[in-house]
Amino acid sequence: MSSLRVRALRGATTVSEDSPEAIGERVKELLQVILDRNELELDSIISAIFTATGDLNSAFPATSAREVGFGAVPLICAAEIPVEGAMSRCVRVMLHAEMPSTRDPHHVYLHEARSLRDDLPA
Repeated sequence: MSSLRVRALRGATTVSEDSPEAIGERVKELLQVILDRNELELDSIISAIFTATGDLNSAFPATSAREVGFGAVPLICAAEIPVEGAMSRCVRVMLHAEMPSTRDPHHVYLHEARSLRDDLPA
């Protein structure tokens, strides 16, 4: 049996509009894909840090995470640095999770955010 170690998993997605529904839909999708691709259960998640670009201010990404079972996970939201030319309407997340030491993390970039990490498989 392999031992567990703490890993950081990155992810990002874009949102079509600044509305609680659009943000919620994409955040929930992103979290589910991260969990699926990394074969994780919610109880292995230690914490999550979300950032959002300044053009997304109608909802906290953490609210959507709580709606899909992350209520016991420490969550925090922050504003993304407003770098000129950066991707707009983007939500990023860094999840900390316990994973088998033999398993590599699979980072997830969805929708237009795929272009942020085109070195990763879709």
